[in-house]
Amino acid sequence: MAINKGLTSLVNADPNFSNQALENAINDIKSVDKDDGYSWIKSSFDVDTAIENNTVLTTSQKSDVMGTINNIAHLNAGRFLGDLIRHTNSILDGTIVVVPGEASATFLEILQTVHSIQNMIPTLYGVTPESKTKGVNDHLGTLNNIFLETEDSSKPVITSLKDSINYLKNYNPVSTRTNYETAIDNLKNFLDSVRADSTDFQQTLDTFASAVATAATNFDTQLQNHPYSIKRTQMVADSDTIITQVYKEKANCSVLRTYISSITSYMGYTSLAENNSLRKLMSRVSQNTNWQTYFNDYVKNSGLLNPYFNLGSDSSKAEIIDKVLLQQGLPDVHDHVDLQAVAQKAIKDSRIDTKGFDLYETQTIITKCCEQLGITTSNNTIYNQSQMLLSSLNQQDRDLIAQAIDFNDDANTLS
Repeated sequence: MAINKGLTSLVNADPNFSNQALENAINDIKSVDKDDGYSWIKSSFDVDTAIENNTVLTTSQKSDVMGTINNIAHLNAGRFLGDLIRHTNSILDGTIVVVPGEASATFLEILQTVHSIQNMIPTLYGVTPESKTKGVNDHLGTLNNIFLETEDSSKPVITSLKDSINYLKNYNPVSTRTNYETAIDNLKNFLDSVRADSTDFQQTLDTFASAVATAATNFDTQLQNHPYSIKRTQMVADSDTIITQVYKEKANCSVLRTYISSITSYMGYTSLAENNSLRKLMSRVSQNTNWQTYFNDYVKNSGLLNPYFNLGSDSSKAEIIDKVLLQQGLPDVHDHVDLQAVAQKAIKDSRIDTKGFDLYETQTIITKCCEQLGITTSNNTIYNQSQMLLSSLNQQDRDLIAQAIDFNDDANTLS
């Protein structure tokens, strides 16, 4: 339900959704410099942009060159942070949702679909969306500041990454680092200069890309030495976190329409089970035994459901049994000396075969009932027999309610 206060102001203004907070944080990393100019991070951003914006390279050539220079992924910050920005933009403009032949999604559709998934997964699977990697942050965490904020005292990923880069930018001797930066710049300058048919420069492109890969390997090898190895390890962990999150969100968001359609269909089929004819039809046409079992057993399991028997977090099974007994007026016989009352209760017990009982006196009925239930009658007075019989009858009342609770719980448990 919408809150009225501020609603008119809201609808008269453009929300201007953006990833600006993330872009600002990444721009801080991009601007990290060293004593003699920009760090290799700035160069990696520049070459990533040059590849993305190049209009001469084919898609295949772009993929090949990006693959070559990404051999040391944690050093190629321009790539994984550039991908992060492009990824969040694709969520905001809806282009991440890909269904051939259909129009792109909108940000609102994505939000609404993710919201529906949060409600439907617990209903269908009995687990949290997060346990199936379908939580809000599994779809939209990069926009939800998961790299900019933490809930504990640990550093956010972007802050940690910037700290590592600030430390590693001062690596000495500088030649290995400078060689990497120079190789990246050379590739970027070459890409900016390309004007001819792409087939004319493939060898040169490969040469520049290979030079970047070689320089990255040499730089990374040196960073594995103390004291730089600690920050290098942290940079590896942070870049892996970002790459993994982007991959997960792409996998989830790209199939939002097909996924929500699938789970909505499951709920749609089950909603038809109340119709006797349709239920039988679905059980007959389905070739899946799980579907057949669900619809064939639907009426039986429905009959076992009783909300009164639901085990709440604040009630034990024994407490529910006591409540049901009280509601049903049980135990209805309290005094075993009242032989007639005990005999009448016994006759109603489903375990007792009452054939011929109309010919027996009360005491004989009690003895016969004890014999059928395996209660010892020899050397026991009729009152002892009545006491043991009444105890068995009362326990049966409790057992039947316990069984009903178990049936209800079983029918109400997702499986």
